[in-house]
Amino acid sequence: MSVTIRVLRLAHGADMPLPDYGTAGAAGLDLRAAVETPLMLGPGERTLVPTGLIVEIPEGFEGQVRPRSGLAARHGVTVLNAPGTIDSDYRGEVKVILVNHGDAPISIGRGDRIAQLVVAPVSRVRLIEVDALGSSIRGAGGFGSTGR
Repeated sequence: MSVTIRVLRLAHGADMPLPDYGTAGAAGLDLRAAVETPLMLGPGERTLVPTGLIVEIPEGFEGQVRPRSGLAARHGVTVLNAPGTIDSDYRGEVKVILVNHGDAPISIGRGDRIAQLVVAPVSRVRLIEVDALGSSIRGAGGFGSTGR
């Protein structure tokens, strides 16, 4: 399935490439940092990184902002609210909340790939309040209740 996303570049991202897929089989578009000067992200710190883009996600879809595995594996840097959601009616700049769980500072420079954007369909649900629910094998068993 192909979905068209309208994109508006902001002034601080005007010279940067649009997000793209790293390979033909990639699920996510690479999002890049639209910072004027490098950001230093120390251990335990978090920061909001601008992308210089506003996107128009079609109704019935969402944009999921997800971590990049390379940043996570090499530096312990991830998206704090992963996956972050871009709703179809949001028209502000896409920004990424990065957090450094590693043990060394990392520099985020202009154009660095910082996250990925996956566009996915969204189901709208209708809630019906009832007096009782059907049973299941698991029941009310919570975290770890299904074993190791």
